[in-house]
Amino acid sequence: MIGPRVQEAALSLAEAPAYLYDLPALDEHVASVRRALGPTELYYAVKANPDAELLRVLARHVDGFEVSSAGEHAHVTGLFPGTPVALGGPGKTDAELRLPHHRLHVESPNELRRLLATGLEADVLLRLNPDLPVRGAALTMSGPFGMDGDGVAECLPLFGDRVRLRGLHTHLASGLEAPQLLELAEALLDHSYEEVNLGGGMAVSYAEPEARFDWAAYGAGLGELRGGRRLRVEPGRALTAYCGHYVTRVVDVKRVRGEAYAILLGGTHHLRTPVTKGHDQPFTILPTGKGAGVAGEITFVGQLCTPKDVFARNIETSVHVGDTVVFEMAGAYAWNISHHDFLMHPKPAFHHLGA
Repeated sequence: MIGPRVQEAALSLAEAPAYLYDLPALDEHVASVRRALGPTELYYAVKANPDAELLRVLARHVDGFEVSSAGEHAHVTGLFPGTPVALGGPGKTDAELRLPHHRLHVESPNELRRLLATGLEADVLLRLNPDLPVRGAALTMSGPFGMDGDGVAECLPLFGDRVRLRGLHTHLASGLEAPQLLELAEALLDHSYEEVNLGGGMAVSYAEPEARFDWAAYGAGLGELRGGRRLRVEPGRALTAYCGHYVTRVVDVKRVRGEAYAILLGGTHHLRTPVTKGHDQPFTILPTGKGAGVAGEITFVGQLCTPKDVFARNIETSVHVGDTVVFEMAGAYAWNISHHDFLMHPKPAFHHLGA
């Protein structure tokens, strides 16, 4: 259920669709995460949402930013000169390997050799892709990401005074709860490296929006495992998902062969998350409409010419033309990964509450 600040803003919109970002809510959430993690360093994975106003709130609490492209690097360093930046991602170009950074996450022996060929200094974490079982993950980062033990062994003799090995980086999976992530951390920390970046992957439940990752348990568990090491995590979705809301309105309702549909302005070209993850996006209906209505099990769709343009399926509710629909948990992997120009509909407006 949306809070009064978001509801008031949604009802006051002259036009929809629009994104509403609740900055005070983000500030409170990230501050609580920072407290729970204690001495563990907190970086934000910019790929989750690079919105500048969100980044300004995050910058108050994080130790740095993780970027995965020259574009993200330019965006972050332009906003926050001097802030520590970790440069990751597969397929780095030679130009990207030359970018200034606090840490560079090397993905392969060949990438390390290309880095050495630049003649520049660099502090490196080797991205490890170990053969560890990952139970209950929403997404596993296997395949081309990082390297196995043989790849790490090939890299080790290449380091010297200019390109320095600082430790390991790993991000094995997404959608894991604190006990699962701590199990993986215990296995990964069975190495002699003094610095380890454990990545992100903290669970975010779209089916139960009120259920939150147990940051307190995770922070306490990492404290027990630290053993004098420098530990870092780099969540994305788990920091910003909750502060974002996508507001739209019902433009039509219909029944087709007994199935009820509500057609909304906009669509998954604005909010791709439910299509990407295959879930029903949580939402709240604000009864602002006076037009035709439907009730029962309703599927909520957008304006795109594809049957995949679905926000939520077979939801037991009632809705009328003109009603306002506020989709929650739209603050990560939402607008920034959507196919904005498909059918060339208008782009949404953006509003930052509390700015």
